[in-house]
Amino acid sequence: MAVSIGLHVSPEFPAMLERIDALGGVLDAEADAAEKLGRLTEDVARALLGAGIVGAALPRSLGGFEFSPRQLIETVERVSYHDSAAGWTMMALQLMTGTTAAYLDAVAAADLFPDVAGGDHALLSGHGTRPGRAVLVEGGYLVGGSWQFASGMAHATHIHSAIQVEGTGELRVLAMPKSQVELVDNWDVLGLRATHSIDYHCADVLVPATHTYLATTTNPANGGAIYRLGLVNMSAIGHTGWALGVGRRLLDELKLVAAAKSGTRNAAVDTTQFHAEYAAAEAKLRSARAWAMEVWRGIEDTLDAGELSSTEQDTLLRLALNHATWTVRDVGQTVHRWAGTAAIRRGPIDRFLRDLGTGTQHITSSPTVLQNCGKWLSGAQPQAHWEFLDLTQ
Repeated sequence: MAVSIGLHVSPEFPAMLERIDALGGVLDAEADAAEKLGRLTEDVARALLGAGIVGAALPRSLGGFEFSPRQLIETVERVSYHDSAAGWTMMALQLMTGTTAAYLDAVAAADLFPDVAGGDHALLSGHGTRPGRAVLVEGGYLVGGSWQFASGMAHATHIHSAIQVEGTGELRVLAMPKSQVELVDNWDVLGLRATHSIDYHCADVLVPATHTYLATTTNPANGGAIYRLGLVNMSAIGHTGWALGVGRRLLDELKLVAAAKSGTRNAAVDTTQFHAEYAAAEAKLRSARAWAMEVWRGIEDTLDAGELSSTEQDTLLRLALNHATWTVRDVGQTVHRWAGTAAIRRGPIDRFLRDLGTGTQHITSSPTVLQNCGKWLSGAQPQAHWEFLDLTQ
């Protein structure tokens, strides 16, 4: 099927946000149970998948909604506002499933995505930053390795993993049934407990060549212009939305605490210092969101013109994500400082703060990525380009 040139902006977007908001009460009610389970409850997972959250990232040519980057940011932002662990889980499934559908050719697409519009398609979870090993054999690759942080694995049907081909060093990404790996139930953490971000491993599994793609590709086999961003750039979309949704919810929760405590004896929320710090936090969050959307608006214009993103745009999308993540961390500290016991007792503020603390540790927002952004923007390495999260000459 022919791949369209211009960027698709889905008319389904407003209805998607309405469906997400309609599930807000369920997400709140099920959050504690999900933490105890270590994954989303079946009711929540089924409802979010039924709302089309993953379908938002699937190619239109296969029956998906194929949202634009800013539409995807707002979709993840809205889910994350209602529940940070649910937002993270859906973000991961959305990214892995959407890119797999875009970059695998007709044979694998027919196998994994036979009826997207009807809900009959694979769901992928896995890890792509530390590759396993792959040996080229007749019919495909003999694969083995250990991978970590497979967010959303409880709800996946298939595995997404990076592999490095022996002899050539080529990096590829595979899709294979979840039944072909051994899952390690080791997600014992303080934050993002309900994301089921477990480890997994396998040894000498034959993966057909048709079910792999070049990890650096910007040439989709299915879908339109958004998939010319490539896997790593697309990962920044969801992570940006996640941070912004978490920040917004935390400030709104603090506002509720302030309303409840105002007028009581020695209420800290009645001080001018609280008002000043709340205003500063609002300014930081709104500024981070506005700049991220500005960066992605420019990238959308580039994609719509049929072009690939420039090195400057690749740098700015990483920097906007880093800035949003650590700005929200600062916002979280403000919320923790003024929320009093609401920040330490079981409840939304405690849960969102713990999830935020874990989310900031993701590799895409690491200090190294920030340093690499600075190298390019400052002119220290003007001829460099991005390979995954590394800046290379």
